[in-house]
Amino acid sequence: MRKIRVAVIAGGWSSEREVSLSSGRTVVDHLPRDKYVVIFYDPLTELDTLIRDKERIDVAFPVLHGRFGEDGCIQGLLRILGIPFVGSSVLASALAMNKKVAKEMYKVVGLDVPKDILVRKGDPLDPERIIAELGERVMVKPAVEGSSYGISLCQGEQEIRAGIERALELDDEVLVEEYLAGSEVTCCVLGRRELEVLPLIEIRPGPSYPFFTYEAKYEPGASEEICPAPLDQDTWERVVDMGKAAHRALRCRVWSRTDMIISDNRIAVLETNTIPGMTPNSLFPKAAKAAGISLSELVDKLVQLALEESADSW
Repeated sequence: MRKIRVAVIAGGWSSEREVSLSSGRTVVDHLPRDKYVVIFYDPLTELDTLIRDKERIDVAFPVLHGRFGEDGCIQGLLRILGIPFVGSSVLASALAMNKKVAKEMYKVVGLDVPKDILVRKGDPLDPERIIAELGERVMVKPAVEGSSYGISLCQGEQEIRAGIERALELDDEVLVEEYLAGSEVTCCVLGRRELEVLPLIEIRPGPSYPFFTYEAKYEPGASEEICPAPLDQDTWERVVDMGKAAHRALRCRVWSRTDMIISDNRIAVLETNTIPGMTPNSLFPKAAKAAGISLSELVDKLVQLALEESADSW
């Protein structure tokens, strides 16, 4: 039986390049060699090679985090080239990448989200209005970034203004959200129509980090990630249902990871990742491990899901 030829695509152009390369190495190292021939492409330097090689690629496994990778761009190219791929389509990727648009989709299906104000480059900054509508403490986020790049927890007019100005250096639109104190959890989902949910994870950033910052995500030992999350049954079921609903609302396929905050009895959706991290410190592999799924089994399962759904148009 001929081995399946998998193109692992990682690196790229975004601020998350190094994280992407690490994810790519994990996928390359763990794809079972008795089933797959693995070819690695970094589109920053090998995009033309990827295009030339299209006839010898059976399926692509993009782990391009951030811009041009999670926003539908690489997915559109792969569709044009006729290469099936792991992960969500152009539409779902673009919807999920824009935090404001994703929140509108969540609200359509009845999911709770933090209140927000959208600030565009060139708009007059009005911290006083932000505080009046959202409270003294707010989260400031570029609308289209990942891995917590450009995100800051701000308190008071001066910090809010500075946080918005920093975020506008990364994006033309900035989301300012109400701050919800509580426990952050993440829900990893596999599939599209028939969904499988992996054990939930509670994320507890170390005392040096005000929230789950870039450093808290990727520095070993910087955060405590508890899997399975220590939640009561009712809360667990609510988080699972919301993770599935977010996956479906954005029309995700193959896999996604949705982050939420539990604040008293309120559970609010923060964002959905359509290409979750696959680094040694990433959450998706940890959830899979808690479910008894090894890394090799996980990446194999993702490729098989992609091939099963490759005829679909999403």
